[in-house]
Amino acid sequence: MVKLTGCRRLALKSMRKPESDSIVHLEHQIADFFDGNLFAVVGASADRTKFGNKVLRLYQQHRLEVVPVNPNARTVEGLRAVGRLSDMVVVPHAISIVTPPSVTEVVVDEAIGLGIQHVWMQPGAESAKAISMCRTTAVNVIHGGPCILVAVGCREN
Repeated sequence: MVKLTGCRRLALKSMRKPESDSIVHLEHQIADFFDGNLFAVVGASADRTKFGNKVLRLYQQHRLEVVPVNPNARTVEGLRAVGRLSDMVVVPHAISIVTPPSVTEVVVDEAIGLGIQHVWMQPGAESAKAISMCRTTAVNVIHGGPCILVAVGCREN
C-alpha cells in the first residue's frame, strides 16, 4: 500500500483550502483509495509529457496493478489499454481521472454503474456535477487540489 511520508503530509496540508475537509480526513480518503489491488487511469496518454502518462507511471513506480483507459490508444507505457472502464475484465478498486470535466462526468457515471467506490479527480478534471454524483452515491471522491503526483510522489523517468 502507498503511504504518505511527513513531506507528503505537509504538501497535502498546504493544498487544503480553509473551508475544505481536514488533512486527517484527506489522509483517510487517500488510504481508502489505495487499499485495493487494481487501479485504472482514465485519460492515460502515451505522451510522456502529459499528466495522464505521469499518473500512470506513478502507479507503476509504486508497483501497483494499473490499467490505462484511453479509447485512442492500444498500449500506454507497455500496458494494454482499454477504451472504457467497462472494457476491463475486472472492475478496478479505484480510478484516477485525467480528462476534461465534461468527459469526467461520463466517466463517473460509468464508474458508479460498475460499482467503483473510489475516484480521484486530478486538477483540471473536476466537475461540480461529477463530484455531486460521487457524493450522492457515497463514492469516496478526492478532488479540489491534491494531485496524486504531489500527494504520493512521482519520479520523472
